[in-house]
Amino acid sequence: MNREVIEAQVRAVLPLEGSFAVFLGNEEKTFVIYVDESVGSAISMFMREVSKERPLTHDLLASVLMAFGAKVDRVIINRVQGSVFFARIIVSAENELHARKVIELDARPSDSLALALQQSAPIFVAKAVWDSVEDVSATLVEIEKRSAEQAEKEQAEQGAEGALGLADDEVEEIDPEDLDLEALQGLDLEALDDEDEDDDDEAKGYDDGYGSMDDDDDEGEDWKKDK
Repeated sequence: MNREVIEAQVRAVLPLEGSFAVFLGNEEKTFVIYVDESVGSAISMFMREVSKERPLTHDLLASVLMAFGAKVDRVIINRVQGSVFFARIIVSAENELHARKVIELDARPSDSLALALQQSAPIFVAKAVWDSVEDVSATLVEIEKRSAEQAEKEQAEQGAEGALGLADDEVEEIDPEDLDLEALQGLDLEALDDEDEDDDDEAKGYDDGYGSMDDDDDEGEDWKKDK
């Protein structure tokens, strides 16, 4: 099994119609993984460190791990098949009953990223995956530019109405994921989202809720053989 990996970060989370686009990468390259709305919202909240009244599913899982003396050590986006990504969560555990143990778990990339952000664990991408994905860094720059322009426009409109009333140093920076989709009209998002309204999850190019439309057992058995 090829263990060569590249460290990456979640650079932005963009809400789309019925899904979220997660921009993952570094200064060299950025690519997109599509996830469902619920996990996309969780990733966005963890990324911005938004406080929650009640624990989310990933908060609960992290609490269970902690109760057993375990934590997420790192996550790896280890394979891509068509538009479907696969991931591994590396969990380390150590308590008064057992010596340190490292466990590798098969997981959806969306859940892996959410847990990594929740526990401040590093994110890695297998080099084979890294080399195969399309670089959308320019698209991310354009989105951030549109976001800034939208924020300035809204601020100017509110100022004209006398409703803003904030000093310059009190205005918060707008996150890319908070961008109104209407601000992206005219922007070519072909690299991000399939305009075809096909109901097939794999055609949409985002995590279908179970990691793949194919049987995950095949992937798991291959991993065992590699061991």
